[in-house]
Amino acid sequence: MSDAPPVAHVRDDRAELTDLALDLLAVDSSNPPGDTRAVVDAIERFLDPLPVDVERFAVDPAKPNLLVRVAGESDRTLLYNGHLDTVPFDAGAWTRDPLGELADDRVYGRGATDMKGAVASMLFAVRSFAVTDAEPPVDLLFALVSDEEVGGDAGLPALLEAGRLDADACVIGEPTCEAGRHSVTVADRGSIWLTLAASGEGAHGSRPTLGVNAIDRLYGAVEKLRDRFGSERLDVGADVEPIVEESVDYYAPAMGEEAARELFRYPSINLGVLEGGDAINSVPESARAEVDVRLTAGVSTPDVLSRIRACVAGCEGITITDVSWSVGTAEPSGSPLVEAVASTAADVTGEPVFRRSATGGGDAKTLRNAGIPTVEFALGTDTVHAADEYVPVDALVGNAVVYARLPSAWAAASER
Repeated sequence: MSDAPPVAHVRDDRAELTDLALDLLAVDSSNPPGDTRAVVDAIERFLDPLPVDVERFAVDPAKPNLLVRVAGESDRTLLYNGHLDTVPFDAGAWTRDPLGELADDRVYGRGATDMKGAVASMLFAVRSFAVTDAEPPVDLLFALVSDEEVGGDAGLPALLEAGRLDADACVIGEPTCEAGRHSVTVADRGSIWLTLAASGEGAHGSRPTLGVNAIDRLYGAVEKLRDRFGSERLDVGADVEPIVEESVDYYAPAMGEEAARELFRYPSINLGVLEGGDAINSVPESARAEVDVRLTAGVSTPDVLSRIRACVAGCEGITITDVSWSVGTAEPSGSPLVEAVASTAADVTGEPVFRRSATGGGDAKTLRNAGIPTVEFALGTDTVHAADEYVPVDALVGNAVVYARLPSAWAAASER
C-alpha cells in the first residue's frame, strides 16, 4: 500500500526537514531565561507561505506561544503539543555545536531530542498537508509553547486558562523511545512533595548527650516514612494494571526487572534536600528536609498524604511546613488515541511499541486534568539534557511520518 500524499512528501524531503531542525536549534532558547521570541519568529517564517492559520499568544512578551490550525473534514480536533524552550547548556562540555550540527546522520544540539526535533517533525506534518492540498479527516491544532522546562505559567497553563486549547485528544512530542525500545507514554505518576522541619536543643559537640540533635530527629522521621510507606504495595486498580506490566517490561533492560517492578508497585521516596547545623562542633537546633514521594497512577494521593501526615505527627520535634501534591493520571491502554499512536508507531518503526507510564509527570498530566485525553510519543535518544544531545535524522523523519498519519489513524480508531 502506497503512502498518502502528506506522508510521501515527508519521506521525500528528508534534507529539508533536517535543515528545519537545525534552524530551530540555532536559536538559543535556554530556560532560564526562557526567551522564545526568536524561535517563534523562525517558525512563523517557515509557516508564512502556507495556507494555515497562525496565531501568536503571550501573557509574557518574552515567552510567546504559537497556535497553528489546519482545517479538517470534521469538527473534532486533534492537538499536537511541543515546547520551544530548552534546559541550559555548558558549551565547554560539548564536542559538537550545542546550537546545531549535522554529523554522521545525526542532528546535534540542545533540544535536538527534547524537543525541538519533534517540533520540527510536527511543523513538517503541517507543511505536508498544506503543500499536497490534502484535507485531514479531523481539525488539527498545534500548540508550540514556552516555559515548559521550568514548569512556568507562561506556556501551556496560560493557553488552558485562556480557553485556547479546545481539543478532543492530544499527542505531546516528548521523547519516549530510546536504545531500540519504543513506547507511547499513556500514564504518569502522582507526587507528594514535603518540606519537613525539625527542632532540637543545642549543645557543644563534645557533649552531644546534653542536647537533642535536630538532624538526627529529621533523618529518623524520613527513615520512618521509608519503612512505613516505601514497602507498602500499591493497589493500582484493574485499569492501570496492564500499564504497570508494560512499564516494567519497558524499563527492565535499563534498570533491571526487580528495580522496575518496585518503581511502579511501591511508592518511591527520595530525600532530595537535607539542611541543618551551623558548625561541626555544635549539636544542631534546627534542620529541614525536602522529600519527594511518587505514586503510580490509580493510587489515591490524598489518602496516602493523610497517612503520611499522621505518621509525621507521631515524630517528636517534626512538623510539615509545606506540601504540594498531584494525582497520577492514565489513558486506558485500548482507547482510540492510545491505539492510534501505538499502532501507527509500530507500523512506522516495524517494532513493538510499549504502552507505559512515565516515571514522573508534566504537561500530559495538566492536559488530562483539563479533560483532554493525552499521550506522549516521539522517537529520540537517551541524551535528554546531556552534553552532545542528538537525534538521528531517521528519527526526525519517523516522527514526521507518524504525526502525518495520526489524524487518519485516530479518526478510524474513534469510529470503531
